[in-house]
Amino acid sequence: MDRDFLIDLFADFGPVTIRRMFSGFGISADGINFALALRGGVYLRADEASIPRFEAEGSNPFQYQQRKTAKTITVNSYWQLPARLFDDSAELAAWARAALAAAQRAAVHKRPKARKATASKAAKKAKGKTPVVKKSAVRKKWSPQKKARRRRPSS
Repeated sequence: MDRDFLIDLFADFGPVTIRRMFSGFGISADGINFALALRGGVYLRADEASIPRFEAEGSNPFQYQQRKTAKTITVNSYWQLPARLFDDSAELAAWARAALAAAQRAAVHKRPKARKATASKAAKKAKGKTPVVKKSAVRKKWSPQKKARRRRPSS
């Protein structure tokens, strides 16, 4: 599958963004990833509300094998697009809208990423500890006595 094929496949759904992802493509709309095109198949985002619909069609969740352990991992949040939908673009658009809705619901429940501590927060955490000062930040001041000692007597 290539980009043009995927854009044509989702034409009735609306404009989609296709990005390289793993060994295939990630398909998104409105900035939310709702489908994957991997290993010759298209997988749509699914949740508790839409999984029974995929099961009724005889679809399977996305699976892959880990290289090191040869263990099979099942990803229940993406299910294979039923083959009959490749020929029915109107119904595929309805399935894609349901997948986008599932992805939006998942995004709402997702915890926000932890932000890195800023300098002021780090300073508050380090309160009471000896501050670390970079050498480049310290400006050396020479007293007149030190300057006199540094001068070499002319002979």
